[in-house]
Amino acid sequence: MFDAFWRAAAYCFRPRVMLLSLLPLAVMLVALGGWSYFYWSGAVATMQHWVETIGWLRTVFSWFGGSGTEGFAASIAPFVVLVLITPIAAVVALLVIALLMTPALVNMVTEQRFARLEKKKGTGLASSIVWALSTSLVAILAFVVTMPLWLIPPLVLIVPPVIWGWLTYRVMSVDALAEHASKAERDSLLQRYRWPLLLMGVICGYIGIAPSVVWASGMVFTIGFVVLVPIAVWIYAITFAFSSLWFIHFCLSALQHQRLESGEPGLSLPVQNAALPGDGQPLGGDSASPK
Repeated sequence: MFDAFWRAAAYCFRPRVMLLSLLPLAVMLVALGGWSYFYWSGAVATMQHWVETIGWLRTVFSWFGGSGTEGFAASIAPFVVLVLITPIAAVVALLVIALLMTPALVNMVTEQRFARLEKKKGTGLASSIVWALSTSLVAILAFVVTMPLWLIPPLVLIVPPVIWGWLTYRVMSVDALAEHASKAERDSLLQRYRWPLLLMGVICGYIGIAPSVVWASGMVFTIGFVVLVPIAVWIYAITFAFSSLWFIHFCLSALQHQRLESGEPGLSLPVQNAALPGDGQPLGGDSASPK
């Protein structure tokens, strides 16, 4: 797991990865721009109305706004709308990465480390899309259901990253293995390395907090909307690219060792000691089992 981590970090500095990270940025900017153009004003007005008229919301926000609840509602409504749409936007970014970036990243890693690893193509494109969509719907539902818990300071640092980690692990593991593993191999690996993969997903969830802070900043709406939102989206993209690379390195290495352990006939071994970009030196560690 640690070997795959630093390999993924090094790959993120490759120009090809940096360029690929701009693809979901462009897609999300178009999608968010279109949504904001048609629905932003209405969503903020609706939220302001709810804050001012719904009893328990008015009580909660009156604690912060004092007697000026109406003015406070007007100022807090954009922030609340942003908090509500951020998980959905993050899920969309993950899907864009999974469907558009991950195949290119898998090919890159395969060329560097696993050029001779047999491809069994156990998961087709349609299956990957269905898997990603169904898993994302479950995650969105979990985000919505657990949102009241986010008001409790300790839980806001635990619940969203755990849900995000579960989503990341379920989507990216399958996409990383789609080309090379058979369905039986994929299911076996996801069961065998379930906890390390979940831990990786949770770590990626905590790493994703950084762009969330940028995104949720009140300055986004007052001064730096045009600048901060694209920066936040790009940070999401490069974060997801790193996450994808981490899962690719780990899963393909795990698949390699599983085949070696099973003594599968005709196994093609990967290229050993492939150099990382810009490294120039051979790397060891390919013979070690994933930790």
